[in-house]
Amino acid sequence: MKNIVCYGDSNTFGYNPTDGTRYDENTRWTSILQKYLGTEYKVMEEGMCDRTGFVENPNGFLFSGPKHFPHFIKESGNIDFLVLWIGTNDLMFKYNIDFNTIENGLKNLIILAQTKAKKVIIIPPVILSEKILQSSFGDSFDKTSIAKSKKVGKIYKNLTNTYNCVFFDINEFATPSDFDGLHFDTNTHKIIAEKLSKLF
Repeated sequence: MKNIVCYGDSNTFGYNPTDGTRYDENTRWTSILQKYLGTEYKVMEEGMCDRTGFVENPNGFLFSGPKHFPHFIKESGNIDFLVLWIGTNDLMFKYNIDFNTIENGLKNLIILAQTKAKKVIIIPPVILSEKILQSSFGDSFDKTSIAKSKKVGKIYKNLTNTYNCVFFDINEFATPSDFDGLHFDTNTHKIIAEKLSKLF
């Protein structure tokens, strides 16, 4: 059996934009991926709402990728594939993150991931829509956040090439829900799982 770890934030957790709950096992992309791949694979969900990838999160250890991810990698067992989808929450305006911090932060996570995983798949942050400004997340993300979300994909792609990872750009086929401009509807979760399953 091959182990797949899906490490990320709320879009890996399976956040439902319509009511703030978690999508069930028949709906979130990680669970659907498991069904596509079958018993030869074990998909392990490591998503956490509000988790950052490159800056320290005031909510604590589990929410701070720079602190939690090294510990997670050290303590984890065998990992054949690691799907890393992180960085959206770093775009909150309170962090005022720059592109150098994003690049260095992602590079550090990739290097750590490759100490354990045989193959690393990188997913860039979702391109935020203007709908987020009118949602409950409008007090965390602003127009600068949206602008940055449109540019960071290039950084992610360049690093995947440099470190021989796989680049899986969900923004080529998926757009966030109109409910919050950040998370995905049920049909998009299915599409993500279907397209991702072809990489294994």
